Amino acid sequence: MELAEEAIRRALDDSGLTLPDARHAYVGYVYGDSTAGQNAVYNVGMPGIPVINVNNNCSTGSSALWLARQAVESGAADCVLAIGFEQMRKGALGAMWDDRPSPFERFSAIADQELGAATDVPLAAQLFGGAGAAYAEQHGTAPETFARIAVKAREHASRNPNAVFRDQVTVEEVLGSPRIYGPLTRLQCCPPTCGAAAAVLCSPDFARRRGLDAGTEIAAQAMTTDLPTSFEPRDLVNLVGYDMSRRAAHEVYESSGTGPEDIPVVELHDCFTSNELLSYEALGLTPEGTAEKFVLDGDNTYGGRVVTNPSGGLLSKGHPLGATGLAQCAELVWQLRGRAGDRQVEGADLALQHNVGLGGACVVTLYRTAA
Repeated sequence: MELAEEAIRRALDDSGLTLPDARHAYVGYVYGDSTAGQNAVYNVGMPGIPVINVNNNCSTGSSALWLARQAVESGAADCVLAIGFEQMRKGALGAMWDDRPSPFERFSAIADQELGAATDVPLAAQLFGGAGAAYAEQHGTAPETFARIAVKAREHASRNPNAVFRDQVTVEEVLGSPRIYGPLTRLQCCPPTCGAAAAVLCSPDFARRRGLDAGTEIAAQAMTTDLPTSFEPRDLVNLVGYDMSRRAAHEVYESSGTGPEDIPVVELHDCFTSNELLSYEALGLTPEGTAEKFVLDGDNTYGGRVVTNPSGGLLSKGHPLGATGLAQCAELVWQLRGRAGDRQVEGADLALQHNVGLGGACVVTLYRTAA
């Protein structure tokens, strides 16, 4: 609750508004009791506005943002809050309920059939590790390539005071850390993290009336959920959201009139190094089958074609499930405002956000500096 309160207050202070100025609040979290969103808002004030609680697994924060954007775009509200927070337990993610069907039964069944039972490996690590192994087998991707993504994440995070892990590592250290599954070692898996983030969204008319800085806007946004290809045929890459991501990105590019070649900075969902590598291709940042070259050429970092996860990403910044999507939003807004400090991507006027959750949902958002 303290983290959520601080995030709300910082977002309001940044906007120059107060809580009663917001007409709705969309609050995302995964591990919490019903109406925890109200409790988070009430620590700042009780203006009596609608508070909508959101839970969409790892894409929860960006799902709250998607709802907030819809409310403003539709005219239902001219100013809204999107909030995400999480207090997570130590260790890998696990089921909270064992007396009812799990939403991951389909995923577990395919993992058991394609990979064999691995009761000592967390399901997420098994799925994303298995997807990385399948990709590597198809394209001949070296283990060092996956490790380089973790090295890049730590290097970026060393510039981010909000990141959990800011100590830099080498490829050898990444590969030498305990093996988890497939190509994944411990330093290639995101840490369970507590955290919070918040954003204020308003209409252009509201911003003009209130004299607000409206220099950053959402140019396009899309949410997708699982397609039949997630489960049939049994493709481990699609099982972890590749097709969801590709479809959402395509919708964003099509509706905004931009292409991946126009994007200078991206915050994408690197819960594991394997998913970052897969996401390069799903988002169209590099053609299918070329992700290894993309990494080896340094096209995923400063001086390359597109800076991916300047914040350090989930791997180093941390992954508080409910807050991650809004933390990505904050990083990209800072980038477009030229306020990212040592992480600044020079000349950034477009920024792409990618947030995916198994179960499943994917949200892709394109931000731009307003004309």
